[in-house]
Amino acid sequence: MRSGIAKWVYRYISQSCCPWNTRFAKELPEDSPYQPREVIEGKDARTLAREILSMTQEEFSRTFKGSAMKRAKLRGLTRNAAVVLGNVGTADDVGVLTRALDDPEPLVREHAAWALRRLDGERGAPALPLSDTRGSEPQEVSDVRR
Repeated sequence: MRSGIAKWVYRYISQSCCPWNTRFAKELPEDSPYQPREVIEGKDARTLAREILSMTQEEFSRTFKGSAMKRAKLRGLTRNAAVVLGNVGTADDVGVLTRALDDPEPLVREHAAWALRRLDGERGAPALPLSDTRGSEPQEVSDVRR
């Protein structure tokens, strides 16, 4: 599944395939609250992933106030951002992923460790187990820290 996410940090799939949306779609006016947010508009997946991984909860809440993206929560977007960097990242992304190993969310730490292993050339490494919801650190994160 991680490689299947490819470069999508966030995607609400039904918007692009729903016949209702296709039938009634129209151009948005300039002042529409539904215009793309400045924080994401025109950015490639790698840049967006790096920025999301660096966001604080306050920045996330302010940036996506009133947006459906808030449903994914910061932890969901940072997890996805780590996966994106594991799929399309470069050696320049090691720093941001290494910082993500200290994220308070085990799910984010686990996916950052996976991404670092991918960037390190371990493309054939087995998938990491699902994170422990009790907050313990997955073994793979400890392995990457060494």
